Amino acid sequence: MTTALAEERRDARADGAAPPRRRHALDLDDFSRDEITGLLDSADAMRELLRRSIKKAPSLRGKVILTLFLEPSTRTRVSFEQAGKMLSADVINISGSGSSAEKGESLLNTALTLQAMRADLLVVRSPHSGAPYFLARNLDRMGVVNAGDGRHAHPTQALLDLMTMRRSLGDLAGKRVVIVGDALHSRVARSDVFGLRALGASVTLCGPPTLLPLDLLRGGGAGVPAAGIPGVSVEHDLDRAIADADAVIALRIQQERQEAGALPGMREYTRRWQVTEARYRKAKPGALLMHPGPMNEGIEIASSLAHAPGALIEEQVTNGVAVRMALLYQLLTGEREGGEA
Repeated sequence: MTTALAEERRDARADGAAPPRRRHALDLDDFSRDEITGLLDSADAMRELLRRSIKKAPSLRGKVILTLFLEPSTRTRVSFEQAGKMLSADVINISGSGSSAEKGESLLNTALTLQAMRADLLVVRSPHSGAPYFLARNLDRMGVVNAGDGRHAHPTQALLDLMTMRRSLGDLAGKRVVIVGDALHSRVARSDVFGLRALGASVTLCGPPTLLPLDLLRGGGAGVPAAGIPGVSVEHDLDRAIADADAVIALRIQQERQEAGALPGMREYTRRWQVTEARYRKAKPGALLMHPGPMNEGIEIASSLAHAPGALIEEQVTNGVAVRMALLYQLLTGEREGGEA
């Protein structure tokens, strides 16, 4: 999905000019390699704050961040709140339950009301794909961060996945990443693909044919060539897909978004696409094992692997706070940690 902002940024890069300051973070399909690495460098610096006994910095003092979550969330909502508060911003949390949305108020009118309160940034999660883009087009004084929209995009989850891989593997150029499971309904998978390809990694999508995103594989989605995305391949056999992988990302089976007939029987799914110890041993020695959460142990990943040394699932959560700190800092100050954006 494209926006006027994305087109403006691409035109600026084509003309050789510096891209305009980013006001919104909607997905990674219009982030350059330099932008992503700059954010990850900043997140590495922010992570040091998490190790301090007093986890507080004055960087965003006086800024107001609103989080509007219209779907359930633990990791994303709490980490955005923690990230803002650790940088001394005032963070106000709003959920769909108990808000005027229950009285029939539209998303736009809710957002315009919040903008009128002079907040600086809106972090929004919506069950509707494209909702953050719609808000970004219609809000003129408040930035928008996509915290997950339908089955479309989840840019900050992708950034924390990239950070986790980069901290363990170094430069991701030439690395091979397998994403296994329900990629069709996964906003994480889509954003991961864009971020990984920007950093030069190759991606193999693996899962049941009915759970793979044809718009990415064949093109037709906004910003996706008609032939699909170069460097992204498909393999339905997990034993073949996982061979010599540098990292494996297992996806949650999103039963709440399933269409009738798309999901094979759960027994069949676990038999063919669960990441088991035997399959994991086929990856490269020391291969990373990741999951965006919430995790269904014994379905997507064998319980014996979920907390094994190679699993970086808790590390992902820690990195999520650091990435969101870095993103909030850049959006609200226009700077990277240690220099101009």
